[in-house]
Amino acid sequence: MSADTWIIVGLGNPGSRYESTRHNIGYLVVDELLRRMGAKLTKTRASALSATGRLPGTGGLPGPRTVLVRPSTYMNVLGQPVGQLARFHSVSPDRVIAIHDDVDLDFDTVRLKKGGGEGGHNGLRSMTSHLGTRDYLRVRAGVGRPPGRMDTADYVLGRFSAQERTTLPIFVSDLADAVEALTGEGLDAAQQQFHAPR
Repeated sequence: MSADTWIIVGLGNPGSRYESTRHNIGYLVVDELLRRMGAKLTKTRASALSATGRLPGTGGLPGPRTVLVRPSTYMNVLGQPVGQLARFHSVSPDRVIAIHDDVDLDFDTVRLKKGGGEGGHNGLRSMTSHLGTRDYLRVRAGVGRPPGRMDTADYVLGRFSAQERTTLPIFVSDLADAVEALTGEGLDAAQQQFHAPR
């Protein structure tokens, strides 16, 4: 297994219908990481778009080798290309990072963890199935609970409110910072940084 490579997956659904929805916040973070890396996504044989490079590291040095991934499949089957790319790059699950929306966290909240349940998230469930373990890292992007009796699926497949869009760029930047902290400093240090009151 490669000890120097990370796979970072932005969870979401392809197509204009799902663009800029809460469920696709992982795509937005991958876009920000691409900008920082100075890279562009290209098609792979694994039903995904990917880019390989190095994110900024500490002290102005380049960070570890990183494969940014945006699956081209729908959320409920995105684990298949993730598993294929992990095997192709010889990356173990504990060096795979999933960036995903989380309705159990208030909007603009960043939480990091390794393993745990999927919380009804189809993308995480698919990744667990194809990686053969839950022990991959997660960057949880809080999107808040649906209002009233609104269906959760309708809520996450809806676009951010006008008020949320005013701070969304900062939120996405914070999530990208959290990814860099995970790859550069490790889970414990990143949690101390992003779980503290901000």
